[in-house]
Amino acid sequence: CAPPGTQATCHHGTVTQELLKEGFHRDLLVKVELGAMGEDAGGCSVAARIHLPPGIYVDPYELASLQQHNVTKAVLVPDVIDVEAPEYSATDLLVLLYLEPDPRCSGCFRAALPVHGRYHRPAEDSEEASVVLKSPKVLICCCDSRLEAECWPPAAMEAPCSGKAVGSCQWHSIMHTPVYEELILQVPVGLRQHSSFVCVLTLLATVLCCSLIIAAVCRYGHFS
Repeated sequence: CAPPGTQATCHHGTVTQELLKEGFHRDLLVKVELGAMGEDAGGCSVAARIHLPPGIYVDPYELASLQQHNVTKAVLVPDVIDVEAPEYSATDLLVLLYLEPDPRCSGCFRAALPVHGRYHRPAEDSEEASVVLKSPKVLICCCDSRLEAECWPPAAMEAPCSGKAVGSCQWHSIMHTPVYEELILQVPVGLRQHSSFVCVLTLLATVLCCSLIIAAVCRYGHFS
């Protein structure tokens, strides 16, 4: 810590988020650059606190599979998610995404999180709905007391230190500058004027499939 009577020199980091792929199934790439601050962060865990609105979600089963193979490490709040719910009946989701050091950049960390768009209500005149993602908060967890207390205010969230649901650690907020204040995800939606056509087409497809099943049962089924 800084000697008495002196003011700590706090360095600012930067955070960037980017959506990869197209359509409903995307990857949210988060990159954090600590800069000169990264020199003091050796042995620390860095994470991004991401707020996901109702229009987008993380599949907990997919995430569990990725964590089992050490591909992605994250904690979901809440951890029970209805993956079938549409946007208008879903709730917000909080994700603590653990970042890995980027070997191509000193003091840089990054991680990718698979996210999925939810179905929205049909629109009147637009084939896309906008889902706004705010810039994530950057958190750090260290056991090294060399970090300046003035530069690392306590965060309001307690979570496992490294993605393992064993024990909890105190996380600190990093003063950072977002490259972009928000990121907009465009989700495809249907048009209201197409509802009659979709209903008729769905009914015809259902009748056809049921007819084929009944015909197959009558032809190949064995009845006593």
